[in-house]
Amino acid sequence: MRLPPVLRGGFRPFFFSAACWALVVIALWIGALTGRLELPTYMDPLAWHRHEMLFGFLGSAIAGFLLTAIPNWTGRLPIAGARLALLFALWLTARLALLFSAYTGTIPAVVLDVGFPAALAFVAAREVLAAKNRNFPIVIAVSLFAIANGLDHAEALGFDLAPGLGWRAGLGLVLMLVSLIGGRIIPSFTRNWLTKQGVEKGLPGQPGRFDMATLAVSGAALAAWAAVPDAKFAGALLVVAGALQAIRLARWSGLKTMRDPLVFILHISYAWLPLGLLLLGASAFVWCIPTSSALHALSAGAMASMTLAVMTRATLGHTGRPLVADRGTQFIYLLVTLGAILRFAAPILPFDYMLSITVAGAMWGGAFLLYASVYGPKLLGSRPDGRP
Repeated sequence: MRLPPVLRGGFRPFFFSAACWALVVIALWIGALTGRLELPTYMDPLAWHRHEMLFGFLGSAIAGFLLTAIPNWTGRLPIAGARLALLFALWLTARLALLFSAYTGTIPAVVLDVGFPAALAFVAAREVLAAKNRNFPIVIAVSLFAIANGLDHAEALGFDLAPGLGWRAGLGLVLMLVSLIGGRIIPSFTRNWLTKQGVEKGLPGQPGRFDMATLAVSGAALAAWAAVPDAKFAGALLVVAGALQAIRLARWSGLKTMRDPLVFILHISYAWLPLGLLLLGASAFVWCIPTSSALHALSAGAMASMTLAVMTRATLGHTGRPLVADRGTQFIYLLVTLGAILRFAAPILPFDYMLSITVAGAMWGGAFLLYASVYGPKLLGSRPDGRP
């Protein structure tokens, strides 16, 4: 039996739902923040917002990327059909169970919510191990992501844990995935595009020892920050990691790609990572640097922008369409970037704070609404060439 298009590849349901859920979460959070809504979840509104942006929205985006990348890594058939439907149903049920957990109970919500990344890690491990593929560290990262999810719930349930350990560990893991995967695809896509333009000099090279050292320092810095966020040594490590990440980005010749938005947005998105690390580290030493600005540079900036950059490119490529950013796609990039800038700068702007973050949320959410509108038909419909 021929599968419906939405169940032919993991990127289809999970990318579309990631965009839709990002929009829902930001709308509900702004409603709760302004006192217009009372969320029916057992978590307090801030904890729910933070949890859902990290483990809900990004969890879906990670699933879409991973399930699409695994067949390329392993040469095995993609997860599709009933298996994909069951995995997606688990994600969706977990989102609804947690949102309405004040009525449905906390235990079902926690079990379903932690169960999704655990199931994703299991599926990925099975495929990668069967092919004896080298990408098992990414499977380990997803497994740790499930543990971080559980820790965030444990704190919300009143267990005696370091405050914020779960969400900081989850954020650190996602940033390491951005650094690891971005370090592979950005120089590769940049080199390919520049070569097609006839550029022969100054091309980014393959990842080397400097990249490995940058990843190691970044991992150590984020782990230290997750465990002891106020420690001076953690701040110092974050500053060093941010400087190394900035040098790494500069080596990829991003300014030469400005004529191709699909490539240039990858560099813009990655630039939020060293900025956020530098500011987060510096906030441990300089009182006037708002920690919230650093965190939103990393979340609304690096993670969200990179998510949209990867989702737009992957959707075009895997649905048989030209790798060209149309006006709608360019507007998506503009909205998410402006929204991130405004949210990042909100604590220091000479404007009303609530107005600033509301406008920032509207821009940021608008980027995901536009992605769902422009790319939804591509994700939910058949390829134009008729292939599966």
